[in-house]
Amino acid sequence: MKNILSILLLSCLMVGCKTTASKETAGTNSGISTEEDLQYYFKGTGNEPFWGIKIGNDQIVFTSLIPGKENITFSHTEPIKAMDANVKMYKLSNEKTTATVSIQQLDCQDSMSGAISPYSVKVEIKNNSELEAKKLSGCGKYLTDYRLHDIWVLEELNGYKVFATDFQKEMPRIEINSAENKFMGYGGCNSITGQIFFEKDLLRFTKVVSTLMACPQGNKEGEFLKALQSTTTYSIENNQLILSNPSAKLVVFKKVD
Repeated sequence: MKNILSILLLSCLMVGCKTTASKETAGTNSGISTEEDLQYYFKGTGNEPFWGIKIGNDQIVFTSLIPGKENITFSHTEPIKAMDANVKMYKLSNEKTTATVSIQQLDCQDSMSGAISPYSVKVEIKNNSELEAKKLSGCGKYLTDYRLHDIWVLEELNGYKVFATDFQKEMPRIEINSAENKFMGYGGCNSITGQIFFEKDLLRFTKVVSTLMACPQGNKEGEFLKALQSTTTYSIENNQLILSNPSAKLVVFKKVD
């Protein structure tokens, strides 16, 4: 009888541990931004030796397993941008260390996990007492603004308030998945899907596809889709998502979740 009770108790403990582990794993892979994530807009990592870099609006943090370079913080500085390619270079320094960080939009495969990231990262870093810099390479990605992850309904288009009569059935709307950089919705006549391209201070709606239903005369779906695909920047305030480009404010959405 004691043996049976012991086996039952052990089974309960194993189930409890498995449930806890599953919850922890689900939390890790949920795609929901943590409080720390919100401080930074880009993260990069590399192997052999392990290292990482986090770039935020206030500071840039480098961590590694390299002796003397375990945790180094730099003040944020604006990057130098290449004219003919999506390449950014950060020149960093503090009282003990100097570093150069280069980020290029180029598919990059992690040397251990095999995971593909959209950016290649190179770091050259040295303490001021050293003659040569340590050269490192790895992969990285921009962290899409978690506030975009929502359902948005159109309020204004090219500076004018819109009404249901401007569209066939209902107001255009988009639902943005910031974890996967995708969106879907309704354009005012057809269903639409596409992707978003996000970097710091940059937002684009790309690869937009719609169904092929014929729209009645006067429907503003075409005007809406053109404005959406002309977007380069955004702001979020008072439950509104405002899309713009250097020429004008294009679209205003209202949060409706």
